[in-house]
Amino acid sequence: MSIILLQSLTGLASAASLFLVAVGLSIIFGVTRVVNFAHGSFYMLGAYLAWWLHQWLAAGALGFWVSVVVAAVTVGLVGVLVEYLILRRIYKAPELFQLLATFGVVLVIQDAVLWVWGPEDRLGPQVPGLDGAVLIAGHYLPSYDLFLIAITPLLLLALWWLFQRTRWGILVRAATQDREMVAALGVNQTRLFTAVFFLGSLLAGLGGALQLPKGGADTLLDINIIATAFVIVVIGGLGSILGAFLAAVLVGQLNAFGILVFPTLTLALMFLVMASVLILRPQGLLGKPESAAPPTGPPAPRLRLPSRLSLMLWLPLLTGLVALPWFTQGYVLVLMVDIFIAALFAASLHFLLGPGGMISFGHAAYFGLGAYGAALLVKYLSLPMLPALLLAPWIAGLGALLFGWFCVRLRGVYLAMLTLAFAQIIWSVAMQWYPVTGGDDGILGLWPAPWAADRISYYYLSLTLCALGIYSLRRMMFAPFGYALRGSRDSARRAEAIGIAVRHHQWAAFTIAGVCAGLAGSLYVYSKGSVFPDVMAIPNSVDALIMVLLGGVQTVSGPLLGAAVFTWLHDELSRLDYWRFLLGLSLIGLVVLFPHGLGGIAEQWRSRRISS
Repeated sequence: MSIILLQSLTGLASAASLFLVAVGLSIIFGVTRVVNFAHGSFYMLGAYLAWWLHQWLAAGALGFWVSVVVAAVTVGLVGVLVEYLILRRIYKAPELFQLLATFGVVLVIQDAVLWVWGPEDRLGPQVPGLDGAVLIAGHYLPSYDLFLIAITPLLLLALWWLFQRTRWGILVRAATQDREMVAALGVNQTRLFTAVFFLGSLLAGLGGALQLPKGGADTLLDINIIATAFVIVVIGGLGSILGAFLAAVLVGQLNAFGILVFPTLTLALMFLVMASVLILRPQGLLGKPESAAPPTGPPAPRLRLPSRLSLMLWLPLLTGLVALPWFTQGYVLVLMVDIFIAALFAASLHFLLGPGGMISFGHAAYFGLGAYGAALLVKYLSLPMLPALLLAPWIAGLGALLFGWFCVRLRGVYLAMLTLAFAQIIWSVAMQWYPVTGGDDGILGLWPAPWAADRISYYYLSLTLCALGIYSLRRMMFAPFGYALRGSRDSARRAEAIGIAVRHHQWAAFTIAGVCAGLAGSLYVYSKGSVFPDVMAIPNSVDALIMVLLGGVQTVSGPLLGAAVFTWLHDELSRLDYWRFLLGLSLIGLVVLFPHGLGGIAEQWRSRRISS
């Protein structure tokens, strides 16, 4: 009984920083509709700033608390800077482009922290007066944990008062419900958005600073916390402060007891809960259902059949790709194989985002299922390369078939979060099912068959399979199935009224996209000779989104262009010191300059030519 009490208190203590970072994320999304991937970076920055300020002040308890407050306010100002310099310029762009910009901020802050504080982990200081332990039921619990347990309800009360009893809080709640009406009443939305970003970023920084004595600061804090923050926001309900508090307590308890009760499911446990909540109650514990009103703003350009000019340009491009090995046999061929795989991966996600209108934050799950499918077929069934290469995509397709049945019943951000939950569950299985998947050691020795072992042969194999996959997706996009899918995207009620089975079409599209992503994953395995759980982690899903958004969602060739540019940039910049900083600046610059993607440039030029 005593161990249960101790674990409960430990879970409540960890819920404090989780609540602060999650409630800040929820507030920002509720008002601005920005899916802020940089929120975890603000949390990490708060921890590092608090550590540095404490080292500089070195004035006992007062110095620690001053460092916590100053770090939180500084992070809030960094959030204002990000909102003013970047997001304010793209609020009228499609919402997902704001996600791309915030991911660029993640990369910039990662290398900025690395440059300023180095790669070493920073141990958190002991807080004078709270550096001891209290004996509870025969076990010692750190005094600082008890302090966090006591302060969290006070922070919740302060936020409740701010949003319920102040004019600013009422305006924020009104903007969460109906931004257009708030603007029509004369409220300056620019200032409101900036203030919300300041508060949300400040809360993330405060959460990072308060967790410093418990876990220190390291360069992986941002990635480790952002997934948990999304889980809490979804379980609690988007925009709900009390919901975020209850969900933080629930996740804290899951983390505390999961390692005791379900040691082999510790990584997947909270994502299983998240998926269950989204399936049974998509709006979360205390959230409100997402409005079914049609989106405002200018309509997105429709997908067009390729013109004669574009078809004429594709022919010399394909001819050049076929002839490329005649001119070079070096590293260029390896890079081109990476680009082919990335292009197929991006095209499969674009099939969901563009014609299907379905946002996925976990598309790497099917890339990873294809990769592990090929690896396991070789490892346990000793299949030759070609059968494994062709069977593995259907394993990914079965995964997409299963998960898609649940996903297509949701819309918007809820659908995106459910795809993220399923992807993290699959990633957790790959990480913890060590006897089968090898855990984080991966599966090694997966080289091509002798007939495809040299660079030129594997280049042509990858070019052929990726071209067939991309061509098949393109054909379906402009077939009756694709038009029905787009009709379901634009107006589900009208599509159903004329006899289109909306969910069945979306479910089929989800499965097809999974098969194509699985083909890209199986090709990836043989190009690298190994597979690790990272192939289905969050960063790989974000990379796919970047490629699609960078090229342009509403263009056929945009994702292919985005995949080529992103893969080339990543390869060129990764050879430099602080390459993430340069890549992040490049992404931010491209988003600000081309808010509809690189492929959208040609579409805008074509529209202007037709209108003139």
